[in-house]
Amino acid sequence: MADDLSAENIELQDAGTSVASSVKSFLSGGFGGVCAVLVGHPFDLIKTRLQTATPGTYTGSMDVIRKTIAADGIKGLYRGMGPPLVGVTPIFALSFFSYDLGKKLVYAMTPNRTDQHLTLSELGFAGFFSAIPTVMVAGPAERIKVLLQLQGQSSTGPKYNGPGDVVRQLYKEGGLRSIFKGTGGTLARDGPGSAAYFAAYELAKRYLTPPDSDPKNINILTTITAGGLAGMANWALAIPPDVIKSRYQGAPEGTYKSFMDCARKTVAADGVGALFKGFGPAMARAFPANAAVFVGVEMSQSFMDMLF
Repeated sequence: MADDLSAENIELQDAGTSVASSVKSFLSGGFGGVCAVLVGHPFDLIKTRLQTATPGTYTGSMDVIRKTIAADGIKGLYRGMGPPLVGVTPIFALSFFSYDLGKKLVYAMTPNRTDQHLTLSELGFAGFFSAIPTVMVAGPAERIKVLLQLQGQSSTGPKYNGPGDVVRQLYKEGGLRSIFKGTGGTLARDGPGSAAYFAAYELAKRYLTPPDSDPKNINILTTITAGGLAGMANWALAIPPDVIKSRYQGAPEGTYKSFMDCARKTVAADGVGALFKGFGPAMARAFPANAAVFVGVEMSQSFMDMLF
């Protein structure tokens, strides 16, 4: 009887630890996402405008910056930040929560493992898994963000007054299907990208951390380096589908039949090089923005570890 009660208590403790771990992953991921937007949004705006503008509109990243500031001032570099700032909390929260769940699935499927460190393929699986629920929030948020960013480069007056107005007009024009346009493309970008993202972070952190160090102690330099490298690994894979997604989501209805139709027409019109438009701004943003993500995540997790 005593053994049964002891076993039951252990199971309850394990369940409580698992729930606490998931809650911490959710909350810390949301905080990390806010850090990413505050640091990285101007780079993202430059990338989106380079990707979607007609050839000859801009000569490069600095030209986008000059023309944006000339038209809207410094605040123009933060145009369209509302949707990602509002949406990024659930997006990153879901991403880190789902990544934590993905790792637990790996452990559950390999009960007899002798090494608790996940392999590269196992980390990649957990990373890809994290993108699946996330895109249901990220897809519409990306659609809104792209439309708001693009209207700033038009000579005509703005069509949308803000994120809420975008949602209202899209729903009026095409219902939920219009709001979720490009969500499949978001998964094509975020699935492989997230696999590379989390795997790169875990492996870089593992390599840079001395074997005898306390894992509870945060090494800021290690976190910044590993987080920055993770962001670069993500965008090294994600740029081509991101170009297509941005064009597809920002184009008027009827321009493209599908995500793949957009890919075919983009390559036919502008060559394969068009799939790498915005690569420079994306990589320039990747390191500081994702260093900010993981510093935010690690610090908030450390704070929560002291609370519960």
